[in-house]
Amino acid sequence: MASTLSQLQFGRLRGLRAKVLRRYEHRPFVSCLAGLYGCRWRRHERSGAQPEDRCCNKLEGASFALLVAAFCLTLLFLYFWGQAKNDYNDFDWFNFGNLGFWFPWSVVLLVIAAAFFTYVSVLMLLAVCLLSEGQKLHLHWSHKIGILVSLTFSIVATAVLSDLWSKEWKTLLLSFQMTAPYLHVGGVLLMTSLAWPIALHFFRMNSGVRRTLIMSVYLSVLSALYLVPLGLYSPCIKEDGSLGPPPALIGHRGAPMLAPENTLMSFEKAVEAGSEGLETDVTISFDGVPFLMHDRTLRRTTNIHQVFPNRTDVPAAMFTWAELESLNAGAWFLSHNPFGTAGSLGAEERRRAGEQSVCGLQAFLQLAAQRDKLVIFDLYRPPRGHPYRDTWIQRTLDVIQNESSIHSSQVLWLPSDLRSLVQEIDPELQQTSGSRLPLEELQSNHIVKLNLHYSSMSSELISEYAAVNITTNLYVISQPWLYSLAWCTGVHSVTTNAPQLLRTLSAPLFFMSSDEYNLMWILTDLVSLVLILIIFIFHWWRERGLSFCSGAKTTLDNGTYSKFKTEMSDIWSVSSTNSQAEKTPNLATVTEH
Repeated sequence: MASTLSQLQFGRLRGLRAKVLRRYEHRPFVSCLAGLYGCRWRRHERSGAQPEDRCCNKLEGASFALLVAAFCLTLLFLYFWGQAKNDYNDFDWFNFGNLGFWFPWSVVLLVIAAAFFTYVSVLMLLAVCLLSEGQKLHLHWSHKIGILVSLTFSIVATAVLSDLWSKEWKTLLLSFQMTAPYLHVGGVLLMTSLAWPIALHFFRMNSGVRRTLIMSVYLSVLSALYLVPLGLYSPCIKEDGSLGPPPALIGHRGAPMLAPENTLMSFEKAVEAGSEGLETDVTISFDGVPFLMHDRTLRRTTNIHQVFPNRTDVPAAMFTWAELESLNAGAWFLSHNPFGTAGSLGAEERRRAGEQSVCGLQAFLQLAAQRDKLVIFDLYRPPRGHPYRDTWIQRTLDVIQNESSIHSSQVLWLPSDLRSLVQEIDPELQQTSGSRLPLEELQSNHIVKLNLHYSSMSSELISEYAAVNITTNLYVISQPWLYSLAWCTGVHSVTTNAPQLLRTLSAPLFFMSSDEYNLMWILTDLVSLVLILIIFIFHWWRERGLSFCSGAKTTLDNGTYSKFKTEMSDIWSVSSTNSQAEKTPNLATVTEH
């Protein structure tokens, strides 16, 4: 009797185990995956493949390798272009100068990159899910063409931007300093999720070479990710209390997101947004009036094509002040909407922005003097044939000293031409250098501030100059993550297009103490390791269980995968066991009676 009950319980356990193992056979799910990936809606392959079967033939293997390459390159380009958002405005105006018309190319490029990455990512996810179910890959020809197009786009776009805009790679490196701790976590989670298909195929492979190869590659990448934090550096991982004050804000041509650049309205907006300084660009009109204009010509920021249609390519400095005053310098801001922010202005502000005119240096300095703001400007030498070609510096100094009420100490003097003469004429000007020079040369020229591109950001550089009382200003920083990095690095001030946005940051983004990061790192690695072990143990148990329940031994001679009997055999075996178990008690009852 006890033996009969034991057999009954054993039979039921075998049936239950077979049901548990079969629970992971998702016919409708796999059919959907195969349909989306290869348009094979009516074809479904069992996960238990025959010994001569493989996950894919050579052509499909090459297609999968191409898919992986496309995924990596589209991800790289999307991340690269996403981090370049700080300089989108420069990119669009660069294209305006070459093409002659305005179009938000940067946003269009971002949308295209995101679309290609999404498409390739979906295919990648489908492939991984199919492999996780032990299915063979059959990529449809239309998807193969799509992958080639995505790959070609990523390669060409990366190559062109690298050639025309190579400095953006430095932006990418800077972004790694900010996001590296979180990229590490993402990489570990990705490798952990890949453990499922890798474990499945590892235990089904008969070839020892393939098993060794797949595990060697997987464990090498996983170990590298686990140990990456040992060599990771991020300025925003530091001890509590070691963070300095936030960098002061200097409005780049005012507040160009809120008003037309280099206009009085723009500088007023920058002051309202909390800027401690104002940055601009100065050139000299044909009759000797310094005015604000960044570009060589007036095409981009005025309506010169309407007022002087035959002089659109004439240098701005070759116009008289009366001619410059007749131009509208604000309507372009509303029509082009360069930052996508014009819609946030109220009706009165839109009217005022559309009526802005070219601003003179005197009016700019008067505004800074009244609001007690620092000013910094590039000074452009007039072209040949200009009356002030050789006296442009003296003329500018004359406006500062005699035609405005600004104090010389409020002026960060940036032009390097005739610096010794300028220092002699007005020693109270704050001499500022636009290039990295040896300390001895900086000190001999009485330099008190460096004005550098943000790609020069370095904690060591800033500390080295700060040790000799030389502060550092970086331009142009408009994204919160980049401003946060400058804050953590110890930068003293930044020139920005978005003072209204950066002033709202109460602390750097991604800032954490060393102890917090070490805890995040260790927990991430430990959780990942435990999950990977569980996944591999589960697949080991499952494959052995499938073999046990089917009554077949694993074949390790030829082929890629182990051989299992069909599901019908499994069901028949379990059903036979249960039927026999059900009959046994009846016989025992008859015997007893």
